[in-house]
Amino acid sequence: MSTYKKEVGTSVQNFSNDPDNPITGQLWYNQTAAEFRYQEQVVGSAWATGNTLNTARSQSNNGSAGTQTASIMYGGNDPAVGNTEIYDGTSWTEVNDLNIARRGIAGAGNQTASLAAGGYVEVPAGASAITESWNGSSWTEVNNLNTAGSFLGGAGTNTASIAAGDGQPTQRANKTESWNGTSWTEVNDQNNTRREAAVNGTQTSALFIGGGPAAPTQLTESWNGTSWTDVADLNTGRFAASSAGADNTSALFFGGNSPGIALTEIWNGTIWTETSDLATSRRSLSGAGTATVGLAFGGNLDPGGNTGATEEWNAGINLGAWYTGGTMNTARFRPGGGGTQTSAIVYKGSEPASGTKTELYNGTSWSEVNDTNTAAKSCGSAAADNTAALAFGGETPTESSTAKTELWNGYVWTEVNDLNTAREGGGSNGTSTSALFYGGNSGPTLRGLNESWNGTSWTEVADLNTARRALPGTGASNTSALAIGGFIPPQSAKTELWNGSAWTEVNDLNTATSNSGAFGTQTAAIAAGGENPGITAEAESWNGTNWSNINDINTARTQLRGAGSQTLGLIFAGSTPGVTGATEEWDGTGSITRTITSTTE
Repeated sequence: MSTYKKEVGTSVQNFSNDPDNPITGQLWYNQTAAEFRYQEQVVGSAWATGNTLNTARSQSNNGSAGTQTASIMYGGNDPAVGNTEIYDGTSWTEVNDLNIARRGIAGAGNQTASLAAGGYVEVPAGASAITESWNGSSWTEVNNLNTAGSFLGGAGTNTASIAAGDGQPTQRANKTESWNGTSWTEVNDQNNTRREAAVNGTQTSALFIGGGPAAPTQLTESWNGTSWTDVADLNTGRFAASSAGADNTSALFFGGNSPGIALTEIWNGTIWTETSDLATSRRSLSGAGTATVGLAFGGNLDPGGNTGATEEWNAGINLGAWYTGGTMNTARFRPGGGGTQTSAIVYKGSEPASGTKTELYNGTSWSEVNDTNTAAKSCGSAAADNTAALAFGGETPTESSTAKTELWNGYVWTEVNDLNTAREGGGSNGTSTSALFYGGNSGPTLRGLNESWNGTSWTEVADLNTARRALPGTGASNTSALAIGGFIPPQSAKTELWNGSAWTEVNDLNTATSNSGAFGTQTAAIAAGGENPGITAEAESWNGTNWSNINDINTARTQLRGAGSQTLGLIFAGSTPGVTGATEEWDGTGSITRTITSTTE
């Protein structure tokens, strides 16, 4: 029988409490708690927003053509276009068009050597057998498919690939053809006739996934270079989806159907498992990369028009973890607050009536201190820690907006100079001596107004580009801020960055959300919870360029507050929809301590 010492090389150590810096996999005995504990690294998979295509479109190349950092998209739209764009991991660049505009093309290859086979042409209208080869700078017509087809899929390289499917009885039906770099040869057919299925892999190891569209199917077939074999079904049947994958043992399948959906499933060579959804629901999109490092781009929102949205998929990454913290003494929603994970403050808020209570957090528990002078909810707030804070604006118990500002010195609140414009529900950030308040509403009127606090008075500065309310903000001072989401209506995904003189629109949230709680800085932030439009537990992380999905908070809630940094944060208060005083602590490293509760762990 194996033992811990035999496997690890040391015996289980005893500690009076927990070790200071445990490493992943370390096991120890906590004598005070009389518990065995171990350190675990939390990992997961997520989609992150990338920069959009130059030309929004759908029905482009079906079949991975490239990687997450070097991919290519060609053709598509209705009517068909020949546009070609390449992605470098950051942005899309337009390059030379296809010679013949088409949509529903079988794609294969990579960014510098790709193949475009078949597709639907507008004149004369119908499926085509046209094949073009891309050499990194231009397209050249090469030998045609043996049988014309559209909305088929491809896999492999531009010198060794397959084109499969179509599903039209009068066209290709379930035919498969193999490309040797010069010409196409008909090989064994798929077992099931399907149209708008996704294809990924190589000439000798591929998958043919889903399809329809008369009835979305769950079918999956695996190609071994000679024939197709039925394997385990998808959990949800879909057509007009896309996929990414290196071969028939691993794949990612996402989007599809009408209306478009965001569902994502991952294939391990044996079964499909549902995983994190796309941020943007859509169909007729394209994909590239592998099951662990993939890319989704373009598509049709259905309902809605074509989109240029790009999303990057990463599997097995550190996503951080949420822990349960100390519960507030007074549950509330729409409070003010801020600080750090070990020195936070919460004040005002709805209990459910607008209140004045103030509490301080020390990293373990909350304690009540002196109240604010004016009761309000949905106020703006700024605090570096729990010894100095600023409360401004908000909605009074008479449901009117206030301009009052109060300063906390660690002991008492003092009224100071008012805002220029009474508002509630705006975004805010900063400290007691350098703060910013933007957006919100005065009664029913949405505001884009922005005011800056210099420690003495408020000054109106440049407005937000998009007026909205119910938005959180992050940032260290009145010269650096991030305005996140909000309500226009409806919920918004817009993100704006403040440089001290003007706001600039940057990449959107993955999911449009209002009333979330946020913490961090202009370049490294977390937004969690809120409404989209239902109450959500979803959380996203901002790296200064893009938003990425991270692990959900433990309790879905809206109208909450946040404090801390992107690596050590805090959320507290909110509506579940019941009023809550729950606190959750965020560890951005995802390294957490677990307690062994049974002999099977």
